[in-house]
Amino acid sequence: MIKVGIVGVGFMSWIHYLAYQKVRGMSIAGFCSRDAKKQKGDWRGIKGNFGPAGEQIDVSKMNVCATLDELLADDSIDMVDICLPPALHEEATIAAFKAGKHVLVEKPIALSPAAAKRMQKAAEKSGKLLLTAHVLPFFAEFNFALEAARSGKLGKLLGGHFKRLINDPTWIPDFYNLEKVGGPLLDLHIHDAHFIRLMFGMPTSVTSSGRMRGDCVEYCTTQFGFANQSYVVTATSGVLHQVARSFTHGFEIHYEDATLLMDFAVIDDAPVLSMPLTVLPKKGKSKQPKLKGGDPVDSFAAELKEAQKSIEEGKPSDILGGELAVDALVLCQKQADSVAKGKTIRV
Repeated sequence: MIKVGIVGVGFMSWIHYLAYQKVRGMSIAGFCSRDAKKQKGDWRGIKGNFGPAGEQIDVSKMNVCATLDELLADDSIDMVDICLPPALHEEATIAAFKAGKHVLVEKPIALSPAAAKRMQKAAEKSGKLLLTAHVLPFFAEFNFALEAARSGKLGKLLGGHFKRLINDPTWIPDFYNLEKVGGPLLDLHIHDAHFIRLMFGMPTSVTSSGRMRGDCVEYCTTQFGFANQSYVVTATSGVLHQVARSFTHGFEIHYEDATLLMDFAVIDDAPVLSMPLTVLPKKGKSKQPKLKGGDPVDSFAAELKEAQKSIEEGKPSDILGGELAVDALVLCQKQADSVAKGKTIRV
């Protein structure tokens, strides 16, 4: 049994809490929060853009702590699940490694590649695993696309387009602050940057055009360059001021023998799956594969199972590993440079 300590109690902590209930072999042994109500299990004030609202939880069998140091002093805890604001990831992660814990840290791994690399060095020194909670590859449609790329069942990858857009998230404090949250690239687009890196390898260049909000990229479209020049990959991400459509994501991924399509949005607070995952084969009619799940929490449970497997086998995950997370962060940084300077940037 892998015993977990959750660091920080907010929306992602609540989703992870629900996901742990679906994973055999992992259990929540404790958590830390400065909020007295949350320490007593009153998580009812937690709300997010998917999943159920928070509830009153039973904390009677948990080690409830007010500080990270208290939680890290618990020798029974094997892994800490860090759900703090991004600016606090580095300090909490390094402290956890010094305490001999494995670490699962929410995305983005950090706000700068330099900070992320310090986290990697701390992991290497401790002999423990650094796992980054990039959940997108575990969502059913994206997992289907990834498995098709790995198996070759749809032929060689040729490229694709990815999109991820939100309405202005006024409820997130300091969203556009590069020193605290990182803006749309690090909070939003990094999902697709990580997935593109996972699918196609590390790009060699980025050419991005977009709009700035102060010193932060608010919206951009990027053409990714690769050593394999047959790849044609683009992505659009950021904030559009459109209250009626609070969120949308989707893709069109091209393989030698088929194209995959998917388009989802939240419009007027209701989910709209305008294009379920659809396979367009080179010949014949379209197909819509049957996908498992449907509850977003299932995707987080799959992510946690991957973390569990990695810890039990003592091997870095090829999806949640720190190297991929750092590469995704580097890509976002290079895209921001490209928008600001108005030119192609080598990676």
